[in-house]
Amino acid sequence: MELRGFRNIGLAQQVNNWLAALLGLTLLRLILAGIIPLSPDETYYWLWSANLQPGYFDHPPMVALWIRAGTLLLGPTPLGVRFLGPLAAAAGSVMLWRAGEDLFPKRHAGLLAAAFLNATLMLGVGAIIMTPDTPLLFFWIGTIAACGRWVATRDGRWWLAIGAAAGCAMLSKYTAVFLIWGVFCWLLFRRDGRAALKTPWPWVAILLAACIFAPNVYWNATHGWVSYLKQGSRVTSFDFSRSEQFLAELLVGQFALATPLVAVMAGVGFWRLRDSSAAGPTLITWLTFLPAFAFVGHVVSDRVQANWPAVIYPACCLAAATLPEKTGLRWARPALGLGFAITLLAYAQALAAPLPIPAAWDPVALQLSGWPQLAAEVAAAGPGFVTADDYATDAELAFYAPADVAVAGIGARWHYLGMKSTPKLAGANGIMLTRHPDTICTDPAGILTRNRGGEVISTYRLCRISAPVGAVLLPRP
Repeated sequence: MELRGFRNIGLAQQVNNWLAALLGLTLLRLILAGIIPLSPDETYYWLWSANLQPGYFDHPPMVALWIRAGTLLLGPTPLGVRFLGPLAAAAGSVMLWRAGEDLFPKRHAGLLAAAFLNATLMLGVGAIIMTPDTPLLFFWIGTIAACGRWVATRDGRWWLAIGAAAGCAMLSKYTAVFLIWGVFCWLLFRRDGRAALKTPWPWVAILLAACIFAPNVYWNATHGWVSYLKQGSRVTSFDFSRSEQFLAELLVGQFALATPLVAVMAGVGFWRLRDSSAAGPTLITWLTFLPAFAFVGHVVSDRVQANWPAVIYPACCLAAATLPEKTGLRWARPALGLGFAITLLAYAQALAAPLPIPAAWDPVALQLSGWPQLAAEVAAAGPGFVTADDYATDAELAFYAPADVAVAGIGARWHYLGMKSTPKLAGANGIMLTRHPDTICTDPAGILTRNRGGEVISTYRLCRISAPVGAVLLPRP
């Protein structure tokens, strides 16, 4: 995606070029989504989509709804599972463009911000891999865009869109609580915001968001608050001895995922906006630093997963796009070039592994490679059923094992998917895969490896077991 100075090319032509580039990028992402094997999380969420309900053990249900919509159109295939991801990235890019024009009038920040977001490795990968972050980021951007429309028009009815988008964000991932608090703090600490709080519209927005999210609250209330307790348990312990390591991993990881030049431009953009009291700068500041402080605070208890800070990227890209035209355009081309080059290299690594990274250390291979082959080899062992002692491997077996092989889910996690135990499985003989060295295997049945080409990614022990009474049959494509 190439942007040139407004003095060198007409705005209409620039918009046309940008839309053409976005269309081409979306088509590329759709092709890759159909070729690259599903990651363990994606097959796990696909299992959710086969049993739709208002909540799950780990997250709210939006990702399952998106996968169900895609597979209804394209079948239970990798492209069906991921279909809405590239489309949401494209639609979110257009919404971020609109937000930039509304929140930073006369700066022409929207197109550049959307281009920066697409150049980040975070969105480049996230637009292909279907996780709860995919709908979360879409509705997060939608909320920013609706706030921008309210700023530009002062039409209170835009609060209905803000409330609907924020509610859908909450139904995507609980991280969206920072979105709601960020918008509320933005209003509370501004004079015109406090004036808005004296009208019904923001409160109607909160009520609408609460109504959209209410089914998840009900599901948790009837299931022992399991997903709230699971997510809340992440901060129940403290490990100060490793906090410096976790902080370094967080900072270095986000610098790489944002791509270096986009990250630097975002930092400079926020520095230049630090004294601004205008609506746009203060909104993106709240929506960046409120969740960022929470993530930094989390390092005292545990590692921050690389995808969690994805929600701050839209605001950071808006900040990067507000640099003065001469400075911004001088750095935009190398920033975009480097960002897209890194993303294309990640795509190439997923397809053909051109980088000489050992498979066991390659994060792309660890997530994506060798699953169909592993499932076929397990099926060839001829068991009555197959299972695994971790949900990720079990979900991959459910998606990729031959249709005539029964895949069992063993453990409480599967019952939160609304699945009932199957009496005919109880006592049946089968094979369990384990890659954990401390798992006791009383009746070993051999060893299998998951490979990328000729390189070993993971080694699994096969254990003969009898299915317990509570075992369930997992859905199959």
